[in-house]
Amino acid sequence: MFTGRIAEVGVIDSIDEDLVGVRSPRAAAGAQPGGSVCVNGVRLTVRALSDGVAVATVAAETKRRSTFDVLAAGEPVNVELPLAVGDRLDGHLVQGYVDAVGKVVRVEDEGGGCSRVWIRPPERSMSQLFAKAPLAVDGVSLTVAERLRDRFSVVVLPATRAATTLERLEPGVRVNLEVDLISRLTTRNPDRARGFIDRIVTGLPWAGHVAGKPGVEKVVRQLAAGGGVVVWDPATEGEGDVIFAGAQLPPQAFTFLLTEACGHTTVPCAPEVLERLEIGPIPGEGDRQGTAMHVPVDLAATSTGVSAAERAATVRRLADPDARPDDFLRPGHVFPLRARPGLLAERQGHTEATVALCLAAGLPPVGVCCEVMNPDGLMAQAADLEAAALRWGMPLVDICDLRAWL
Repeated sequence: MFTGRIAEVGVIDSIDEDLVGVRSPRAAAGAQPGGSVCVNGVRLTVRALSDGVAVATVAAETKRRSTFDVLAAGEPVNVELPLAVGDRLDGHLVQGYVDAVGKVVRVEDEGGGCSRVWIRPPERSMSQLFAKAPLAVDGVSLTVAERLRDRFSVVVLPATRAATTLERLEPGVRVNLEVDLISRLTTRNPDRARGFIDRIVTGLPWAGHVAGKPGVEKVVRQLAAGGGVVVWDPATEGEGDVIFAGAQLPPQAFTFLLTEACGHTTVPCAPEVLERLEIGPIPGEGDRQGTAMHVPVDLAATSTGVSAAERAATVRRLADPDARPDDFLRPGHVFPLRARPGLLAERQGHTEATVALCLAAGLPPVGVCCEVMNPDGLMAQAADLEAAALRWGMPLVDICDLRAWL
């Protein structure tokens, strides 16, 4: 997470199709490979550091959804390092996930060195904007001053102008916009907001977005300890899943997946597990992502097999090396998926990520994953997932980091 208080104005040192170099000596001194940095309101993962330049990957999706599509070498940018647990909160809470790109339509002199900047965002974003609500503009913490039908204004103070790139704003300039995290949460989940804010204040070790090798290690340790983790897949599915290991899955974890994650709960398994238990594939071509769905099962010792406790028991038995084919009834209410033998090196999907994480944690290669769905029925995207991960006290990792470090 970030506060929107800019640490330094850096300069784009170089930019090409998938890499950007940002010359920012202060930020580079505090960054580390695999860590995060926010540039003009966009969270990037640092890949390398050299002589005050942080080099980060820029995905095509990032360029499509931000002003990175027009950035060029030599341009100044706002740079901020992420919050660490125990840091003083000042400014707003933002995540570096751009909600929309707006266009400056007018700049007015307010006197005393202040300027009022009018910005027109996409129509879909107007419902998120309210007078006095916090907002990040190119990563800078500001407050909505006024809202009209198709535009809003912010007032930029002299100190902000001097310490950021906002002094360069003029009509026609495009800017990255992100709604404050607390505003987003209270709008979508007002009943949960108070507890979330309390947890932010008291600190959330290992919660929220983690990156690089240190982040993957945290995720593996969380899974090994029986906790859940969130894995974001922007490329294959454009969705995020909550994942638990299957070997000691408690009923409460299955209840959580059904009532909080709200997607379709499935059980990724290594191929040899399904072969040993004689659980065959479901006929058909499968979905567009190549998910290998197998016949759903119930533990034979259960009654209906539907309750969270009975489904959790079925999962635990699937993960048991001593399980036998006749331990299960077919069809049932637990849905196994077959991971590719090469795991993430062969297919970058949640099925493979689940099995790879279980193996990395020293556990049997059977886990549970469930897509995260928002209360409005739409699938959670990156910003929604980080808000949920913080609320649940879970680490959130990109699937590309798992592929790089597992």
